[in-house]
Amino acid sequence: MKNLPRRDFLRVAGLAAAGSILCHPALAQAYPSRPVRLVIPFNAGGSTDIVGRLMCQWLSERTGQSFVVENKPGGGTNIATQLVVNAPPDGYTLLYTVSTHSINPSLYKSLPFDFQRDIVAVAGLFELPLVLVMHPQVPAKNFAEFIAYAKANPGKINMGSFGVRTISHLSIELLKSSTGIEFQHVPYTGGAPMLAAMIPGQIEAGVDALPNALPHIRSGALRALAVLSRARTPTLPDVPTMSELTPGYEVTSWNGVGAPRGTPPEIVERLNREINAGLRDAALLKRAADIGGIPIRATPAEMTELIARATDKWAKVVKAAGIEPQ
Repeated sequence: MKNLPRRDFLRVAGLAAAGSILCHPALAQAYPSRPVRLVIPFNAGGSTDIVGRLMCQWLSERTGQSFVVENKPGGGTNIATQLVVNAPPDGYTLLYTVSTHSINPSLYKSLPFDFQRDIVAVAGLFELPLVLVMHPQVPAKNFAEFIAYAKANPGKINMGSFGVRTISHLSIELLKSSTGIEFQHVPYTGGAPMLAAMIPGQIEAGVDALPNALPHIRSGALRALAVLSRARTPTLPDVPTMSELTPGYEVTSWNGVGAPRGTPPEIVERLNREINAGLRDAALLKRAADIGGIPIRATPAEMTELIARATDKWAKVVKAAGIEPQ
C-alpha cells in the first residue's frame, strides 16, 4: 500500500480515534441484544432465589430483554462460580454473588479459580441479615440474660447452624470468641431442618437467615435476640443489632452480581446503573423488605472493596476457630 499523504493520514487516524471513542457508549446501548442468565448457586425457593428473580424481572422490564435465573446449587457455591468463570466475558452470563464467596478462600486448600481475580464485581443487591434466635422456653428474655444463662451452663447450650463451614457456623464461632462463651455447635443441612429442630426445643438457639426465621419469630415459636447486621432491620425494628450488645461484632450477609473477568467495563457500568435504579424502586424495595432485605447500592469499586474486606475478616475467624481447610 502506498504511503498516504500526511493530510489524508491525519484524517484517517482521526476517524479511527473517533470510532474508538464512539464504540464504547454504543456497546452499552446495544447491550443486551439477547437473553441474559443470572446463575444462582442455590436451589430455587430460598431467599437468594427470590431476590434474584425480583431483580431479573426488573432488568427485563428496564432493558426490554429477558434476564433469567439459572439455579446451579452444589459445591458450596463453587459449581456455579466455575460455570461463570468459564463463560464468555460478554455480559450474558452473570453470577449471583453471596457472602460464601468471601469465606471459601479460607475453607479450601485449592480452588480452580480465584474469586476476587476471576469475577468482576458488578453491583450489590441486598443484605439478607442473619438473626440469633432462641427457643422461648430458655429462661432468658433478651441477649444479656441469654449470655448470663450460657455462662452459668458452660458448653451446655446447643447452638444450631445451617451447615458446617457456612456463614451461620462462622457467625457462631465469632460469637464464641467475642463473648468467651463455649457453645455446643450443632450443624444441620440447611435453615429449614435447623428450625424444625429448634421449634420443638431440641436445640436452644441458632443463627439463621432472617427471611427463613421471620415467620416463626412473628408467630412466637422463636424469640429473636439480635440481628447480626450493622444496622437494625425495619422488619424487626425493636430487635437490637449484635454490635449494640457486643461492640465490634458484625456479620454482613451480602448479596450481589458479578461477571467473568474481562467483561467490558461499559457493560458492567450499564448493569450497575440499572441494578441501582432497581434498588431505588419503591415496589421492588417493598417486596424485598417482606423478606428482610436491606438494599446495597454500590459502585463496582465499592463492591470490590466490600468483598476484599469480608474475605480478610473471615480468614481471621477461620484461623481463630482452628478450622482446617479442606
